[in-house]
Amino acid sequence: MGLSTTRPGGRLGAGTALVVMGGLLGVLWTLEIVDQASGNSLDGYGIRPRTDEGLVSVFLAPWLHGGWPHLMSNSVPFVVLGFLVLIEGWRSWVWATLTAVVVSGAAVWLLSPPGSLTLGASGVVFGWLGYLLVRGFYSGRGVQMAIGLAVLLVYGGVLWGVLPGQPGISCQGHFGGALGGLLAARLRHGRSPR
Repeated sequence: MGLSTTRPGGRLGAGTALVVMGGLLGVLWTLEIVDQASGNSLDGYGIRPRTDEGLVSVFLAPWLHGGWPHLMSNSVPFVVLGFLVLIEGWRSWVWATLTAVVVSGAAVWLLSPPGSLTLGASGVVFGWLGYLLVRGFYSGRGVQMAIGLAVLLVYGGVLWGVLPGQPGISCQGHFGGALGGLLAARLRHGRSPR
C-alpha cells in the first residue's frame, strides 16, 4: 500500500506542501550561495527592461536575489504564502505562480526605468498574496475567505510595496505580481465574486 501525497479534490497534505516549499526555498538559498561565491555573476540574469535578454529573464529573475538581506526578506513570505496556495493543489499553485511570474515580469520589462536590473521572488510572493486575498470571493468557499482574511491581517502591510517611493524596490514587480495573483484567482475560480 503506497502513501498518497494528495487528498480528495487534488489538495496536498500540509506535510507535502511544506516539504515542497522548503525544497524550493533551498534552491533560492543555493543559488544565492553560488551567486555570492562567483562574484554576483548570476545577478546578470535579472530583468533588463525592454531588452531581448530581459524577456528570457522573466522566468529566471524570480530565482535570484540581490544579496542576503534581499533573500532573507523574501524567505518567510515565500514559504508561508506558497504553502497556503500549494495545499489547494498543484494545478492552482502552478497556475497562480506562472501567472504571477508572467504578469510581474511583463510589468518590470515594460515599466521599469531603462538600464535598471530587477530580480527576486517578491513578484511571485505578491502574486500568491493577491491570489489568496481574493480566491475565496471567487470560489465562494468560507475556508478560503477565512484564509484570505488571515493573510490580509498578517501580510496586508506589505501591500504598500506596490506603491512607488522606496529606492531599490521594484514597485513594478510588486504591482505586477499582485495583479497576476488577482487575475489567476479570477480565471481559476470564477468570473464574478459570489
